[in-house]
Amino acid sequence: MTSKASVLAIASLLAAGGASAQDADCPIKVGVLHSLSGTMAISETTLKDTMEMLVEQQNEAGGLLGCDLEAVVVDPASDWPLFAEKARELLTVQDVDVIFGSWTSVSRKSVLPVLEELNGLMFYPVQYEGEESSKNVFYTGAAPNQQAIPAVDYFLEELGVEKFALLGTDYVYPRTTNNILEAYLAAEGVAEEDIFVNYTPFGHSDWSKIVSDVVALGADGKKVGVISTINGDANVGFYKELAAAGVSADDIPVVAFSVGEEELSGLDTSNLVGHLAAWNYFQSAETDANEEWVAAWKERMGDDRVTNDPMEAHYIGFNMWVQAVEEAGTTDVDAVAEAMIGQTFPNLTGSTAEMLPNHHLTKPVLIGEIQDDGQFDIVSETDPVPGDAWTDFLPESAVLTSDWAELGCGMYNTETDTCVQIKSNY
Repeated sequence: MTSKASVLAIASLLAAGGASAQDADCPIKVGVLHSLSGTMAISETTLKDTMEMLVEQQNEAGGLLGCDLEAVVVDPASDWPLFAEKARELLTVQDVDVIFGSWTSVSRKSVLPVLEELNGLMFYPVQYEGEESSKNVFYTGAAPNQQAIPAVDYFLEELGVEKFALLGTDYVYPRTTNNILEAYLAAEGVAEEDIFVNYTPFGHSDWSKIVSDVVALGADGKKVGVISTINGDANVGFYKELAAAGVSADDIPVVAFSVGEEELSGLDTSNLVGHLAAWNYFQSAETDANEEWVAAWKERMGDDRVTNDPMEAHYIGFNMWVQAVEEAGTTDVDAVAEAMIGQTFPNLTGSTAEMLPNHHLTKPVLIGEIQDDGQFDIVSETDPVPGDAWTDFLPESAVLTSDWAELGCGMYNTETDTCVQIKSNY
């Protein structure tokens, strides 16, 4: 597989010669589809900054196929239908070659029909609920078996949690993830009455009743843990209410799937020490590659800016895309998508990521404890785990597999040996 060093060397030679391997129009345009306003701006603005930095670094290294890259930034403003409109604008008006974007699953689901209609290519960098595999999307964030299920295992095996509060924002990712987790917990012997599920709207701010209900769950003396799929700025109010209620991590530990260094940078973390997050990367990872990445980020953005997991997902996805474009000799979507499968690239925590035929990555699973400086102490780390597009814990999904290399299908029924057509209705 082409290495990053050889990719950059080839790009430099092409740039020096002034000839493109594909005679493409320059610049090569990279669409950036992240909310810069609204409830998700707290998380997504950093990803826009990340993509601009990656594009700038690639240009400094010689560009791509003899061309400079140009980041084309739009703001879908945390408005899910607007994500589709902005994706269409990027593909038809701006004529971008690739899109890096979306955070919530509802925004990705909104964009998906546009990508498939116009044969666009998008890299999606955030943990999600799985249950999807499109030929037009590469999923560089975690599937449930790379984040949610290992987090539950940690609660069961390491912390002795007996009752579970599944708290989420009311949209597809939390609901589907919690459906999977309820089935998994049942398989692990957790009684239905020991699982409390609650959903709140985006931007929810009044957490007193919900926190009170969670505390009451442990009235019988059983250990309670919170599995949080709360997204966006609603996390600020949730953690503040925990602190106001005097709930510590020793009392009721919380493991979050959408709270990282960026979200904690806006909080007083003194009362959050010991609560957890499950990701595939933390800024505190001690590797040379991560040290260089963090230093470059802070030099560009300032010492107060932090790195986080979805940033690393874009870092891996972007560099794999560069390698695939060089291998294909073109930015043509079909050729690049074919070349993407099997690409490898070092992740920032010390192992190597590989793009699988189901368009998901292999990723290590990390559990981190919140520290009073807003960073995480990594308390658990696995070898890279292959991402599952379809979970084994829902009967309708257990019979499905995804293989875009051999089967040419993202939703293949192994019982009927047929490829099911995915219907996008968001």
